[in-house]
Amino acid sequence: MRFTKMHGLGNDYLYHYGEIEKPADVSIKLSERHFGIGSDGIILITPSDCADFKMRIFNADGSEAKMCGNGIRCVGKYVFDKGYTDKTHLTVETLSGIKTLDLKTVGGKAVYATVDMGKCKVNKAVTLEALNREVTLLPVSMGNPHAVIFVKDAENAPLTTLGAALEHHEFFPDGVNVEFVQVIDSLTLRMRVWERGSGITMACGTGSCASVAAAVAMGYCRENELVTVKLDGGDLSVKMLPDKTVMMTGPAKTVCECEVDM
Repeated sequence: MRFTKMHGLGNDYLYHYGEIEKPADVSIKLSERHFGIGSDGIILITPSDCADFKMRIFNADGSEAKMCGNGIRCVGKYVFDKGYTDKTHLTVETLSGIKTLDLKTVGGKAVYATVDMGKCKVNKAVTLEALNREVTLLPVSMGNPHAVIFVKDAENAPLTTLGAALEHHEFFPDGVNVEFVQVIDSLTLRMRVWERGSGITMACGTGSCASVAAAVAMGYCRENELVTVKLDGGDLSVKMLPDKTVMMTGPAKTVCECEVDM
C-alpha cells in the first residue's frame, strides 16, 4: 500500500488515492511516530459525484474529521502534481461541504493554495469549568467545532492540560479543537492548538480561520483584511469577508513516498 507523506506548515498526513479497508485502524497504526510512519492521521482521496475530488480525514486516534484546512491544500497539490488533474481551480467534497481552492504552481508543481473555507459561525462567549477553574471561550464552527481562547502568552498556553480537558468537555459532546490565541496587533495573531483526535499539532487551518473569525467578533481584527496567523509550523494568511466567508492561503509540501506492508 502506497502513501505520500505531505504537510501544511508541519501539520502532516499520509495521503492515499483510493479507498482502503479499515481506514481508522490504518490511521492509528501508521500515525504512531515510533512504530509507524508518523503523522497527524491519513487522508484518502477519491473521485466525487459532486466535485472534482473527495477527501476523507482520519485522525491519529482513528476518529474521522469533517474538514482539515492544511490537509485540503495538500490534496490540491497531490492531485495536480501526480497528474490526476491539470486544473488549478478545484472543488473538493468534504464532510463539511464542498470547498473550492486555487493552486499557485511553480515549475509544474503546486506550492501554495487559497481555499474558500466557507462561512464561519461565531457563537456567544461561554464560561466553562475545567480543571477546577473557569475558562471563557468563543465557540466557533468552521464546519467542524472550535473553542477559541484569547491569552496574553500563547507560547506558554496550557495545551496538554486545559486543551486536552476541553476537548472532551460535556459542553462539546462531539469533542472540540481548542485554540489559544494571542493578539499581536490587528493584522497578526499567534495561535497554538490542541486538535481533536490528534493532540498538539504544528498548525491547524480551520483553527486559524476560527481564530480570525473570533478575533473579528471581539473587535481585535477587522473584516476584509488579511490577517497573518503565526503557528508553530509557520504562517497562514486568513481573511474573513463581510458575508462571513473565510479565505485561507498557505503552502503545501511533499515529504516523501512510502510503501507499507500492512
